[in-house]
Amino acid sequence: MDIDRNAPVIARHSTTIDASLADVWALHTDVKGWPAWQPEITSAVLDGPFEPGAVFRWRTHGLAITSTVAEADGHRTVWGGPAHGIDGVHVWTFEGDSPVVVTTEESWDGEPVRADVAAMRAALDASLAAWLRHLKAAAERA
Repeated sequence: MDIDRNAPVIARHSTTIDASLADVWALHTDVKGWPAWQPEITSAVLDGPFEPGAVFRWRTHGLAITSTVAEADGHRTVWGGPAHGIDGVHVWTFEGDSPVVVTTEESWDGEPVRADVAAMRAALDASLAAWLRHLKAAAERA
């Protein structure tokens, strides 16, 4: 599965994290732990393991989101789902054992997105950049 390459809003960011792949992966897939290192996420619940088909509910920037994991293979995760009229697909890739190059890419489509593409693109860009900054800081502290 990949992002929607035809979506009106697509953002992609990457960073290098000076930590082991195991540590970065553990932080990334511990959905319940996200609020501890990601201040924009105020709650996150995943019942069971982070694996394809798993559903997690989380709250960010005041929005309640339900996402379904499509892929989780140790070097790549994909999740997505509709939220408030936005169809999102979020892909993460992890390259290297230490340091780790983490790339996150997301697509948004739907009526709210099409109504204000520029603002939605700016919001998604800011969100992904912040998520990577927080992940890097948390992993490098571990």
